[in-house]
Amino acid sequence: MHYYEVFLLRSSAPCLTYHADGVLYAGSVVSVPLKNSLKEAVIVAEVQKPDFKTAEISTVTDKRYSAKQMEMAKFISEYYFSSFSEAISLFIPYRRGAPCGYPKRRGCADGGQPQGIAPTLTTIQQNAYTQLLQKEKALLFGVTGAGKTEIFIALMAKMLEEGKTSIFLMPEISLTPQMEKRLKVYFGDAVAMWHSRITRKKKEQILEAIEDGRVRIVAGARSALFTPLPDLGLIIVDEEHDDSYKAQTRPRYHARDVAVLMGQKLGAKVVLASATPSMTSYAKYDVVKLEKPFIETKKQYRFIAGDSISQPILNALERNFSSGHQSLLFLPTRGNFKYLYCERCGKTHLCPFCSVGMALHRKYRHLKCHYCNYTEPIQDTCQHCGHTPLKSERMGTQEAIEVITSAIAGIKVEQFDRDSITTSKKLKDALKRFESGASHLILGTQMLSKGHDYANITLSVIMGLDHILGLADYRARERAMSLLLQIAGRSGRAKEAEVLVQTNDPDFFRTYLHDYEVFIKDELAFLEMAQYPPFVSLARILIAHKDEAKAGKITLDTVTKLKVFEEIEIVGHGKAPVERIADKFRFQILLKAKNRVPLLKALHSVDCREIEIDMDPVEFS
Repeated sequence: MHYYEVFLLRSSAPCLTYHADGVLYAGSVVSVPLKNSLKEAVIVAEVQKPDFKTAEISTVTDKRYSAKQMEMAKFISEYYFSSFSEAISLFIPYRRGAPCGYPKRRGCADGGQPQGIAPTLTTIQQNAYTQLLQKEKALLFGVTGAGKTEIFIALMAKMLEEGKTSIFLMPEISLTPQMEKRLKVYFGDAVAMWHSRITRKKKEQILEAIEDGRVRIVAGARSALFTPLPDLGLIIVDEEHDDSYKAQTRPRYHARDVAVLMGQKLGAKVVLASATPSMTSYAKYDVVKLEKPFIETKKQYRFIAGDSISQPILNALERNFSSGHQSLLFLPTRGNFKYLYCERCGKTHLCPFCSVGMALHRKYRHLKCHYCNYTEPIQDTCQHCGHTPLKSERMGTQEAIEVITSAIAGIKVEQFDRDSITTSKKLKDALKRFESGASHLILGTQMLSKGHDYANITLSVIMGLDHILGLADYRARERAMSLLLQIAGRSGRAKEAEVLVQTNDPDFFRTYLHDYEVFIKDELAFLEMAQYPPFVSLARILIAHKDEAKAGKITLDTVTKLKVFEEIEIVGHGKAPVERIADKFRFQILLKAKNRVPLLKALHSVDCREIEIDMDPVEFS
C-alpha cells in the first residue's frame, strides 16, 4: 500500500492523505472520495503510512502537472498568499499521452512544424526586433501606432522557425477579435485565442490541437498564460501597464510578474510592451524604444473646462460627423454608472448592505450596487432628509448617448462598455458596425483605451480625467496621464486628428503630452521621495466581518503582531475606503518595506483565515 498527500483542485482545503495500491507520481491528477462525492485532486508527495485511517484514491486520470508547473504554483501560493491548490488550479495540466514538453507532433501533413510568415519590418522596427532577440527580458516602449504588433509577429515567426511555441497576452478580451484577425493572416490555424468567454468544448479542442502540435501560439487574456504549451520560447505581455493583469480574487497574482517568473523557470524570452509603461517595468527592465509612429500624422490637442457633455463637445462631434469622419468619446465611469444624490443635504443614495452609492441603470429602470449586486427600483426621495427629487451625479454612457443623439440628428452611437459588450459575438458585431461605417461614434469606458486600431477616427473626446487625478491612490497621476495618451492614441492612426480633453488642470497634462518618458522620470523622482513602488514593496491586508467590533479587533491584533518586525513600516490601518460590502464591515492595513523578504516573513507570521493579503496591490477601495 502507498500513501499520498493530495490537494483538492480549486479549493482552499488543507492537504489530505489517501492511499493507493500502485506507485503514483507527484503532479498526477486523481479523483478522491470526500464525504459523499468525488473530487479532483493533485498528488504532491508520497508519504509514510499515517496513524489514522485513509480512504482510497478512486481513479487516476490521464492528466498531470509538470514539475515546473508544480514549482511555479508553489511560488505563487507563497508569494500571493493563497493555498497551493488555488495556485495549481490556475494551470492547465498536460495529458498523459503527451509527455510534458514533448507532445506528439502529428498535426501537419508533412510531419513538420506549422510555419508562419514574418512581416516586412521598417528599419526602426527591425532595429527594435534585433535588440529584443538579444535580451532574455525587456520592455518595448513604443508610442501608439509605432507598429509594435508587427515586431511581436516577427518574434513569434522566429520562434516557430526554431520549433518553439509562444504565448501572447492582452489585457482585455475586447482586443481579441482584432488581434485574432491579424494573427491568422500570418499564422493561420497555428494560433488559438484563449480567454474566459470561450466555451468548455472550444477549450478542449484547443488543448487537443496543442497536444497534436497544430497550435503553437496561444493569444488571449490573463488565463492564456497557464495553457500547457510545450517548448515555450516566448511570452509577450502587451499593454503591460494595464491593471486588469492583476487578479482581484485569490491567488491575487499579477500576470505580468508571473510571466517574468515563467520566463526564468522555463528559459523563455519575455517581452513587455506599452506606449505608457508602468513605472515598475521602466525602472526594472532593459528598455527598447520605438520613438516614431508607423504613419506620422498631425494630432492637435485642445483643452476645455467642465465635467459634462458641453456645447463645445457637441459642436466638435457634429462637425466631425458632418465631414464623414468617425469619433470616439471616453467616460471614466462604468456603463450606466452614476449615483443619485440629494442637492439639499449632499448625501448619496447608498446601498443598504455596502457603504457605496447605488449605480443608476436607466436602461433597466433600477439602482444596482456594483459590489454586492443588490438592486432596487429608482428612488426619488432622499433617504437622509426626505428632499425630492434626487439628482444624478456623474454622467454614464446611457445618458451620454441620449444627450448626443438628441443634439445631433442621424448620428449612430456604438456603446462600448462591460454592460453592453457582454459576449464575444456582441463585441465582434459592434466592431464590425463601426469598421464598416454603420456607426459614427464609439462611446464607452476603460475598454476603449485598450489598444484598438481604427483608421477613420479623427476626433477623440476625453472626459473625467480630473476624477481619476483626484483618486486616493499613489498612482493617480500615472493612471490619468497614461489614460489620456492611450485614448488619444486611438485616433489619428492614418489621418490628421483632434483630441479634445476636458479638464480643469490642463497645465499638468500639457507638460507631458509629447514625451511620456519625461513624465516617467519626473514621476519616478516623486515616488522615490515619497517611498512608493518601485522603490519599496507594498502589501495590503483586508479584514471583513459581519460584526464591526470583531473586524476592528482582528485589525488591531494584527497590527500589534506586525509591530515587532522592524524592517517593515505600517503605513496606516483603519476602515477601508468602502467600509461595508455584502453586509460585512471592512478594515485594512497598509504595509511597506524596502525589501520584499522581511515583508513576506512578517505577512506569513500573521496569515490566517480571518484576513486576506494582497501583495503588490493595485486596488485600494
